[in-house]
Amino acid sequence: MVCPRCLTAVEQIVERLEIPYANVALGEIDLKHAIDDESKKRLSEALEEIGFSLIDDRKSRLIGQMKNLIVQKIHHSQDVLNVKWAEYISDHLNYDYKYLGMLFSSVESITLEQYIIRQKVERIKELLIYNEITLNQMAFQLGYSSVAHLSSQFKKITGMTPSQFKNTIGIKRKTLDNV
Repeated sequence: MVCPRCLTAVEQIVERLEIPYANVALGEIDLKHAIDDESKKRLSEALEEIGFSLIDDRKSRLIGQMKNLIVQKIHHSQDVLNVKWAEYISDHLNYDYKYLGMLFSSVESITLEQYIIRQKVERIKELLIYNEITLNQMAFQLGYSSVAHLSSQFKKITGMTPSQFKNTIGIKRKTLDNV
């Protein structure tokens, strides 16, 4: 789950299935108590119908938590993105960053750093489409050292410069969970 609409969709599912929950957050459903296997199966099937999956093992849960931390910080925070990702992620999850990075790479087939860059590029696309701030402001807001660095990473991922992207009509953005 990577957006407010996703949260609402999941809340509607747990309510429809009459599963008592305390809270739904990005990537998590905080249940009031454990549910039986039949309820878990119904929940899993309902989530799969809308493109989600029930993550039940520790490693998958950790990867989901890493992704949620990154998405939350890049897409849903108004703070300037001056983050030391290794510290940020390991502090929030209480695991060594080396372990988390190796786990992420082994399951996702890209490094954690590549995932972060891809998320930043998707945020840049969004900001370019809104056309409310300059590239200088984007670079500052997303923690880039310069516009040249932002443009270089953007071109490496998309194959075009931010200006070319902005001038291209009909660009289809990826949903955050497909980055």
